[in-house]
Amino acid sequence: MAFSVVVLAAGKGTRMKSSLPKVLHPIGGKAMVQHIIDTVNELGATNIHLVYGHGAEQLKAQLNHNKLSWCLQAEQLGTGHAVQQAAPYISDEEDVLILVGDAPLIKPSTLQQLISIKQKADLALLTVHLEDPTGMGRIIREGEQVSAIVEHKDASEAQKQITEINTGMMIMAGSDLKRWLNNLNSNNAQGEFYLTDVIAMAAAEGKTIKASHPSSAIEVEGINNRMQLANIERAFQFEQAQQIMAKGVSLADPHRFDVRGELTVGQDINIDINTVIKGKVSIGSNVNIGPNCVLIDCDIADGASIEANSIIEQAQVGENCSVGPFARLRPGAVMAEKSKVGNFVEMKKTTLGKGSKANHFTYLGDTQVGEDANIGAGTITCNYDGVNKFKTIIGDGAFIGSNSSLVAPANIGKNATVGAGSVITKQVDDNELALSRAKQKNLSNWNRPTKNCN
Repeated sequence: MAFSVVVLAAGKGTRMKSSLPKVLHPIGGKAMVQHIIDTVNELGATNIHLVYGHGAEQLKAQLNHNKLSWCLQAEQLGTGHAVQQAAPYISDEEDVLILVGDAPLIKPSTLQQLISIKQKADLALLTVHLEDPTGMGRIIREGEQVSAIVEHKDASEAQKQITEINTGMMIMAGSDLKRWLNNLNSNNAQGEFYLTDVIAMAAAEGKTIKASHPSSAIEVEGINNRMQLANIERAFQFEQAQQIMAKGVSLADPHRFDVRGELTVGQDINIDINTVIKGKVSIGSNVNIGPNCVLIDCDIADGASIEANSIIEQAQVGENCSVGPFARLRPGAVMAEKSKVGNFVEMKKTTLGKGSKANHFTYLGDTQVGEDANIGAGTITCNYDGVNKFKTIIGDGAFIGSNSSLVAPANIGKNATVGAGSVITKQVDDNELALSRAKQKNLSNWNRPTKNCN
């Protein structure tokens, strides 16, 4: 049966102490509510109705989905009132899955189970048992049948001893939901319209109400402050770590590893502590990654070695390449197989040919390096004149001496040599040696400077 989704995301989140709407705070680099939108889209929801209030412009700028409809809750008068804002868009014939926007770890399998249970009942709700249910709505049962949900502030002392709590997630027929929403009132301690009151209405009509449970409590844990945000982030990251370890990745410490995007991995990968993955990253087999590395929208081929404290962004590292330590590959950097960049080397819009090396303290910008070239320490390709960028070409087998400056546009031929300390402003042909230095002078009988005592 077709189903639509209502996501409750109108809360301001004052305890977050932030100008950003609570549901836009990121988990794994993605807004927490976007996790929920993506999950229900994966399940095949017909429509997704987002009930919003605060930060409308920010929400609409960051959230994008072709099934997403926007339902404004101008005043926050409770969860029941929030769902009422979506009621005009709900069909009588469809089931309606209601979710909270601040529980991003909910799994597709858990929601699929809830949807399946609804097929054998009139209403299905997601509940969980907590050791400390303080502040949460309690599930009231008559035997096995759920008969009501009582909010903590309205609960009796006996009811407060119940450990089964409401997660705020439930599914029911659209016709039933709209009828019950019309009968809500605010006669409670908060003076709000509680969505949970529909449970008692359903029970009073003799409806069959069944409960489902998540695989773990962390799935339904909401986020109301920065501490909870950090806890959910770590839970999310640990789950990502477990998933990639199952695929053949060894992590030095699964608790010090972050994926803030989409990671594709091969086998026999070793990743040291504090590696951060952002965007879309692909890592081949037999790759070693040292500590404190950041990989952003990049491809790392089989057999590569990424040493400590290296940053690779929108770049490609070929098979059996070596990077770092303390290397930076900026957008457009491409390393062909068996090439090497060492410590404090930076590349931007540069291709380093097969077997070529830039071992240390080098900047290569807008450069094409051939095969088996050697770039000496301190080499700079001077690609920018303050207005325009120019290209440098270094041929196969070329040797660039240390502390050389290649002023682009520059063309260094095959097997050419540039002497250390040279400033190259003209073309160097194949097999030539280029030297560009001031003539050395040695002066004898000169007076070394002495300290002025005045």
